[in-house]
Amino acid sequence: MNGKKALEITEILEKTYPNAKPALTYGSVFELLVAVILSAQCTDERVNKVTDVLFKRANTPQEMAKMNIEELEKYIFSCGLYHSKAEHIISASKDIVEKFNGEVPSDLENLRSLAGVGRKTANVVYSVGFNGNAIAVDTHVFRVAGRIGLSKGKNPLATEKDLMKRIPENEWSKMHHCLIWHGRKVCSARKPNCKGCSISSLCEYKNKEL
Repeated sequence: MNGKKALEITEILEKTYPNAKPALTYGSVFELLVAVILSAQCTDERVNKVTDVLFKRANTPQEMAKMNIEELEKYIFSCGLYHSKAEHIISASKDIVEKFNGEVPSDLENLRSLAGVGRKTANVVYSVGFNGNAIAVDTHVFRVAGRIGLSKGKNPLATEKDLMKRIPENEWSKMHHCLIWHGRKVCSARKPNCKGCSISSLCEYKNKEL
């Protein structure tokens, strides 16, 4: 896909979803970090229910770092992968306390250095929590970008690099949310609603229902 068409798609999706924003509920950058870790292979709705209770018990890196892993697991059990997520949250909290004076680091390199924090999580926290320019590629972004032709990447990293080339840098974070919303509302995994799609005329999906 050429840059002109990619820019057209960007402009249309931003008009289609002018209020696109994270569905996760959080009150601080640290709460956002924890919520994003919990969101792996779990719905945002479920994460919000879990954090509504969890953050009453602990919502700072200092408090979370002191939690017993078994106790944390009980809070986050319904999010799935609860053991590894509990380990990551506690380890990241300890890193923040010990290496960053109790403050979540505001740059990508240090965010990615936190225990259990991968590229996608760091990109979300950087873009949403610190208003940085980054594209986090989750399952929706990966699927939609590949389907409509914005990327030919075979993995999330390749897709991220493609999107960074084709989308203006100041639109990266906004488009991350627009692609997620489009994936949830229109371009679903099993049966995309091509007839109700605002970018169908620009989409490269071969089997669209026009």
